[in-house]
Amino acid sequence: MKISAFVKRLAGVLGTSALVVSGNVHAEEISFWVRAADQAFVEPMVKAWNDKHPTKVALTVIPSDDFVTKFGTAVAGGGAPDVVAIDLIFVPAFAQAGQLSDLSAEVKGLPYAKELSPSHMRLGAYNGKQYSVPFSAESSILLYNKQLFKRAGLNPDVPPKTMAEIQAAAKKITGLGGGVKGFYFSGACGGCNVFTLTPYVWASGGDVLSADGKKETLDNPALRNTLTMYRQMWTDGLMPGGAKTDNGSNFINPFFTGKIGMMGSGAFSIGLLKKEHPEIDFGVAPLPGAKGGSASFAGGDSIAIPATSKNKKAAWEFITWCLSSDVQIDQFAKGGSIPVRADFANNTYAKQDPRVGIVSAAMQSGKTPYSPYFNQLFNDPNGPWLAMIQEAVFGKGVDPAIKDAQGRFKQILGN
Repeated sequence: MKISAFVKRLAGVLGTSALVVSGNVHAEEISFWVRAADQAFVEPMVKAWNDKHPTKVALTVIPSDDFVTKFGTAVAGGGAPDVVAIDLIFVPAFAQAGQLSDLSAEVKGLPYAKELSPSHMRLGAYNGKQYSVPFSAESSILLYNKQLFKRAGLNPDVPPKTMAEIQAAAKKITGLGGGVKGFYFSGACGGCNVFTLTPYVWASGGDVLSADGKKETLDNPALRNTLTMYRQMWTDGLMPGGAKTDNGSNFINPFFTGKIGMMGSGAFSIGLLKKEHPEIDFGVAPLPGAKGGSASFAGGDSIAIPATSKNKKAAWEFITWCLSSDVQIDQFAKGGSIPVRADFANNTYAKQDPRVGIVSAAMQSGKTPYSPYFNQLFNDPNGPWLAMIQEAVFGKGVDPAIKDAQGRFKQILGN
C-alpha cells in the first residue's frame, strides 16, 4: 500500500495530538525508533544519553524499507514509540494523518528556533502547526576524483561550475581509457535521483512541484535540459553500463574503485571516504545549473513525538538534548555529519576540513519538495519519477518521458 493511502486510512483512528507535558519527566524509560540507515550514528548517541540521564532510552532499529508501514501500523495499534526519527520527506504524510504530536508551543520556546534547518522545519509543518524538528542533516553535492581530474588535464581545485562544464570534464576523464568513466548515477533509483538530479533543475530556475506541493511542474526547460545532459553522457559512453540498472544498492561503490570522475552524492561521502578509502583524493562542490549558480537537496531525518506517546515530557527533554552541542557538535560534527543548527555550522571540526563547510552551506540553503504523496511520486520504483528518468536517459527520449510523467503526476496529485 502506498504511504499516502496508508496514512489516510489511519487518519480516522487518531486525532491530531497536542503535546501534553504533564507526567514525570524522569520516567524510567522512553522508547525511540530509527531507521537502519541511522544506526551507526544513533547508537553511540543513545549510549551517551543513557550514561548521564536517569530516564533511559530504549533504541529500536527498523529496516529502512519497512519503517513507514511499521510505524503507521504501530500508531494505529497503540504500540508506537515515545520518540521517532523519520526521513523528513515522510513527515507531511504522518502529520496529515494525525499521527504526530503538535510541538508548536515547545518549538516556539526554543531560543535557537530560527537556527534550525529551514527545510526540516518546513516539512515538519502542517496547517500552521509544527510536528517535528530537525534531527540529522544531509545535503547533495558533486563528488569528484581529483586524481582523475589531474590526469585528464583538468584543474582539481576548480570543479565544474555549469552543466556544460560537467559534460566537458566527463568527456576528458573518459578519454583516459582503462575502464575510467567521467560520470555515474544510480539510474534505477527514484529517491537517489530526487536527491542528486533535482538540484540541477533548481539551479537552472526550474522545479518539479509547485511551492505548496499541490501541482506538478515537470514541463519546463530546466528539467528538459538536465535530462538531456544525462542522456547525452549515457549515449556518448561517459558512464559505466551498470548505471542503467543500479537501484541505489551500488550508489557510491563505483566511486570507491577510483575509476569514476564525478557523481552526485551526499555529505556522508566525506566521512566515509576519509575512513574507508584514504587513498582517494577527492573534492566536493555544489551541483551547478545550466548557466551557473547551484542548488542542493536538503535531506536527513526529523524527530517527532507520536500522538500516542505516554511519556511526552521526557520525550521532549530527549529531543532538546539531541539539538544541543553535546550531540550536534561533539558527536555528529565530530563524526563528519552536518549539524542541523546554523549557529553550529562553523564548528571546530568543520574548520579542519573545508569540504565540510561546503556541504554544510549546501544544506542550509537547500530545498526539499513538500508533498504527502512524496513516496508515490518519487520513491516508488514503479512510480512516475523513475519511469521518466529511465525513459528519458535510456529509452525513447526526453520529451515523451516528461509528457508521460506529467500526466501521471497529475493523476496522483488529483489535478
